[in-house]
Amino acid sequence: MIFNKKIKKGIAGGLLSLLILLLVQCNSYPGTSQLQNGDLLFVTAKESGLSGAINNVTQKQKIASFDHIGILEKEGKKLFVLHAAPKGGSQKQSLNDFVKDQKKDQQNIVVYRLKAEYQKSISVAIEHAHSMLGKPYNFNYILDENSYYCSDFIERAFRDDHIFKLEPMTFMDPKTGKINTFWEEFYTKKKLKVPEGEPGCNPNGLAGSEKLERVGDL
Repeated sequence: MIFNKKIKKGIAGGLLSLLILLLVQCNSYPGTSQLQNGDLLFVTAKESGLSGAINNVTQKQKIASFDHIGILEKEGKKLFVLHAAPKGGSQKQSLNDFVKDQKKDQQNIVVYRLKAEYQKSISVAIEHAHSMLGKPYNFNYILDENSYYCSDFIERAFRDDHIFKLEPMTFMDPKTGKINTFWEEFYTKKKLKVPEGEPGCNPNGLAGSEKLERVGDL
């Protein structure tokens, strides 16, 4: 009887330890231990507003669509995201805060990684990204040396090794073949011409690069 009680206590203690471990894991971001320096974090697009408008004219993949991107930097055990965002401009943000911001907006993060033959570009790219920190966000989405938007920030960081390329931008609604209404109004308010055909880049275009491989959701 005493022996059975000890076994039961041991089992109960083991189950309690397992439950605590599971609870701790559920409260941490899954997969962060597998993240690598230079990983690219793509944020899934919303269906409306600016996010939806960007995706409407740039989506290339059926499995996912994105409206933001950042590059991961590892400093020892600390993880940071270098990115250009409307709030804060070009910045270095802790991964925890970056994830919280996206979850707050009910957006997910998908990790992409440069293929092995392109990994050598990462150290220089991160160095370039640091040189751009502190610059304001480019709300016009027209290339400017004094401000950057998210994919522009990443393309510039890797520009020396030609990892990504600028392409003619389009603001055409694929369903109508005409300039998307959102963008027509967007640039009219800024008293600017819609930069159709001007060089630029976007998160969906970068995600479609053959130099990247999809790792999984964060």
